Amino acid sequence: MSEALDTLVGWGRARRPARVLDVGTGDGQTALAFAAVARTLTTYDALPSLTAARDRLAARDASNVRYVAGDAATLPFGDDTFDLVTCRLAAHRFAEPAATLREMRRVLRPAGTLLLQDLLGHDDAEANAFMRGLAARRDPGYVRAYRTSEWNAFLRAAGLTVMEQTAVMAVRAWRDWAGGLTPETKLDAERMMRAAPERVRSALDIRLDAVAIEAFTDRMLLVRAERD
Repeated sequence: MSEALDTLVGWGRARRPARVLDVGTGDGQTALAFAAVARTLTTYDALPSLTAARDRLAARDASNVRYVAGDAATLPFGDDTFDLVTCRLAAHRFAEPAATLREMRRVLRPAGTLLLQDLLGHDDAEANAFMRGLAARRDPGYVRAYRTSEWNAFLRAAGLTVMEQTAVMAVRAWRDWAGGLTPETKLDAERMMRAAPERVRSALDIRLDAVAIEAFTDRMLLVRAERD
């Protein structure tokens, strides 16, 4: 597991949750980690992602998992259903993150816990806009990464109280980050990186020379919040 996921699992294990919901399951990495923590785990995502997650979890004999397909904006679960909700590396695709957080809060039991990890936006507007353009070249579903102040406002408005919060740096090797791009999109992204203004290069710690782009650094926000 990554250091960030280790942190979330540690936070979650301390809550001793019986029922966990993983929103935006993706390839199932988070679900697999929390299947070892929960009595029952519900994964929730669009159907193609759930198929990949099911394969991953089945290969590891995770038998306490159920799979539900749908959109995160409307969770098909009753009020006060889960002890713990996880959402990892999905929120930057949400069209209305505040509304989606309210849904997550609704399905949490009183004093239940939300564990969130997502890309962290920069306070510098130019760096934030650059990252948005770069990320969209890799992920057509990308909407934007939000700043800490924005996340805190979203959480507060949803009726969730932040108990722990930390930012972690993530160094992205360009070869890995751009490995799945088409040749045309990769070339476009490389041109964008080389044309980045100095303040953006500094904010993202872009490492390049005349021959190759080596890496850049983005940031992740980790949050543990509880339902009011």
